[in-house]
Amino acid sequence: MGDKLGEPDLAGGFAAAAAASIELDDALWNPISTAAVARAHPRFDELVLDACCGDGASALPTAELVGPGGVVDAVDFAEPLVDAARERAGERMPQLRLHVADVTTWEPAGYDLVQCVLGVFHFPDLDAGTRHLIERARPAGRVAITVWARGAFDPLPELLAEALPDGGASLDAAVPRAAGLESIDTAGSLAQWLTGLGLAGVRAHAVQRHLDLTPELLWPLVEGTALRFMLGGLGAPAVEKVRKRFLAAVEARDVPSVDVTTLIAIGQRPA
Repeated sequence: MGDKLGEPDLAGGFAAAAAASIELDDALWNPISTAAVARAHPRFDELVLDACCGDGASALPTAELVGPGGVVDAVDFAEPLVDAARERAGERMPQLRLHVADVTTWEPAGYDLVQCVLGVFHFPDLDAGTRHLIERARPAGRVAITVWARGAFDPLPELLAEALPDGGASLDAAVPRAAGLESIDTAGSLAQWLTGLGLAGVRAHAVQRHLDLTPELLWPLVEGTALRFMLGGLGAPAVEKVRKRFLAAVEARDVPSVDVTTLIAIGQRPA
């Protein structure tokens, strides 16, 4: 199970979790994405790359803002989520182009804005994948990256690990603590990292948010986020036992809410 957690099948895992992820739209993804788009500030007629678009929480409002004269290429490797984004958009946004693809190998470039909301933890190589995104922007184009802040979701990863069989899993396998992200979980470290990858004038700040926990929300919060990769290859009966132990542990700890603060950094590709 350790190997599976260390190298999770991200595409397959998120495809299987699509329904639970979509269930979190109103509580989690939409407000986070709204804040990220407001700070990235897509403009009328711009060409935008929305990387790791999921079911369109950031791509749809961006398409509204660029208008019919702009274009938004929204890219994600989870086909069920892209299908959900397509259903949400309907026929009203011809400027929104949805693609099932790996954005770390996405070739088109020259974008006025490249944005990625809570997606860089997908990348097998955090630095290389993010540098590839930066290179999709045109000279003087903007790049906006959103990640989880330090302490996001605590203590849920710990409680989920304790609910697993055989003594639990390493918390290093949990998200938002994916490999490399622990070094960019403050505004200052995120800005410094992006500057080192080639962005200029980077500004980063935290958007504070807490999520009230309810019994109906707790397990979708596991299944609909990358916390699900802590479950590894467990079968359905084992997962059900983990679910019951996890919910009981959260109740026993009396956890009314979790911090879902994000960090948003915006910089410019040098001209």
